[in-house]
Amino acid sequence: MGSPAYKRILLKVSGEVLAGDQSFGIEPKFLHAMARQIADAQRSGLQIAIVIGAGNIFRGMAVAAKGADRVTGDVMGMLGTVINSLALGDAIEQAGVPVKVYTSVPMPTVADTFTARDATAALADGYVVVCAGGTGNPFFTTDTAAALKAIELRCDVLLKGTKVDGVYSADPRTDPAAERYETVSYEEVIARNLQVMDTAAFALARDNGLPILVYALGDADGLMGVLTGRTRSTRVG
Repeated sequence: MGSPAYKRILLKVSGEVLAGDQSFGIEPKFLHAMARQIADAQRSGLQIAIVIGAGNIFRGMAVAAKGADRVTGDVMGMLGTVINSLALGDAIEQAGVPVKVYTSVPMPTVADTFTARDATAALADGYVVVCAGGTGNPFFTTDTAAALKAIELRCDVLLKGTKVDGVYSADPRTDPAAERYETVSYEEVIARNLQVMDTAAFALARDNGLPILVYALGDADGLMGVLTGRTRSTRVG
């Protein structure tokens, strides 16, 4: 189990994991540990794109559920992903690897506006590419943005880093009887409504033949562990 089976990957990081043991914000220790994992993987020859959520800062859907405007809430969530993306991008650069941060919400004084052409060229030139701003539209989650960006950038696989080591029939943190899957089809995930990514993300992946690996982001072997098979994961495909 040596070299990774993939050349170009997209890593989806949930915003909540950036908070570490905190309930809000960014925990620097965890941020830099993750940045080192990404830098090590890039130095091994991988081309890496990243999409980050914003659940550690703001959740538009949660606010909308309490009566606020959904579009406004989603835009605020997109801005939260920009904060997280800038933080992770800076941490990766501190780890010694070049980074380009792109955003689907144009803000030219902050980051480059995302185009698949420019981001693909940056990956080929050895940059880690961080994609902020979700899809740039309300009503779409960062999971959907991750699937979309992986397809646009012609990635070989989408990795979903979570707090658990794969896809389960229920939340294993609250249900000890939850069944863990080694592999599961797109259709089964959608039919059973397994809460790992949203349905639109799985449908996009299915329609474009994009495999998904779900693993525990905090695993000791890190990103290279899941890519080389040392770390437990569930393959959706």
